[in-house]
Amino acid sequence: MSSSTDGTLTGQYVGRFAPSPTGPLHFGSLVTALASFLDARHHDGRWLLRIEDLDPPRESPDAPARIMSQLDAHGLHWDGDVLFQSQQLSAYDLNLTHLRERGLTFPCKCSRKSIRGVYPGTCRSRHFENTDPPYAERLLTRGPPVGFDDLILGRHTFQADKDFGDFIVRRKDGLTAYQLAVVVDDEFQGVTHVVRGSDLLTSTPMQVVLARLLHFRTPQYAHIPVVLGSTGDKLSKQTHAPPVEETSALSTLRLALQVLGQPESPGTSVESLLSDAITSWDITRVPRSSFLM
Repeated sequence: MSSSTDGTLTGQYVGRFAPSPTGPLHFGSLVTALASFLDARHHDGRWLLRIEDLDPPRESPDAPARIMSQLDAHGLHWDGDVLFQSQQLSAYDLNLTHLRERGLTFPCKCSRKSIRGVYPGTCRSRHFENTDPPYAERLLTRGPPVGFDDLILGRHTFQADKDFGDFIVRRKDGLTAYQLAVVVDDEFQGVTHVVRGSDLLTSTPMQVVLARLLHFRTPQYAHIPVVLGSTGDKLSKQTHAPPVEETSALSTLRLALQVLGQPESPGTSVESLLSDAITSWDITRVPRSSFLM
């Protein structure tokens, strides 16, 4: 694996799907999984499955097995072993230590209610040696604007002090924050391409900043539009979106391909439909706007 001049990864394609085990997959999450899978397979790449189980109070013990069953039923077979983030805690600690030793993080005692909008830097002058726990740990964000080219949504540029500020890398309850865990895992798994929902677009500049500070390579990003329910809200577990059923995989895949703007397939089985979809996959046909169910 090598890097281009802008630090993005080149070489064999490695994609991934990384659901949180808070419940089974709904249609919106299946659309994301399908897009990621097709992009990887179209480029003769590997497709990995990662379970982001870092928030036990929100997780369902049955969800990982159900998610794997749903993916299997829809022909979305991953390569290698499933990576559980709960197995990666020592790697997160090590990389957080590297950041802390370089003076790039600071303890924050602010409550969520006290922060409106972008974090104003209230605790930047605090030091770990004279700050009693509990506290969150934030990354000190400075420097030039952060830009990246999205394969679907085009060029995006963010300014840290205006758009996201000093963000949390370890929560006050001691759990590793999403941004740090994702960056460490993408590097560990050699991920070159991240195809995911556009609801995570604003997380991308934070992850790019972290990757650069940790001297990691930056994946190529592609953010697909989220699927909206009849009320106009994003399909999610919070809005009680129903799970996709394993018994209706073929019809669900046909609808998902329609959402992704891909050509219709005459395939009469999950396998033949996916084979056609892999061959004809064109990420430039993915719409830029959300799809209303």
